[in-house]
Amino acid sequence: MAPAYRLHADVQGIEWDASADGYRLPTDAEWERACRAGTAGPRYGHLDEIAWHRGNSHERIHDVGGKPPDSWGLYDMLGNVREWCWDIYDADVDGSYRVLRGGGWFDERWSCRASVRRRSHPTFRIDDVGFRIARSSLR
Repeated sequence: MAPAYRLHADVQGIEWDASADGYRLPTDAEWERACRAGTAGPRYGHLDEIAWHRGNSHERIHDVGGKPPDSWGLYDMLGNVREWCWDIYDADVDGSYRVLRGGGWFDERWSCRASVRRRSHPTFRIDDVGFRIARSSLR
């Protein structure tokens, strides 16, 4: 069963107000730092123990928290669903396609590691893509 892709109305003109506090998508760099959680390797543990991927997911999404968290207490940083990041993937090549990180339940093992970057257009709805929020704080 492959993930479903559907096109929705395009959303134009969304901007990030960096002077505001509040919730938003993480940047690509913030996502990778959170995923690595102080480690230097491709994963924060053994893949089958920490992530749902094509080899162990039974081709479906799983509830968050079914696998152990990383050392910072964040669940499902790898596997289960790929996650949207704020960053544009490559504006010169892909236009407004945004970065996806983490690998999903339908991805192969190699795709579920901290350094893998994918892309998609924000108007696509994909079964193995979700999001996580970050919070800006003004100090």
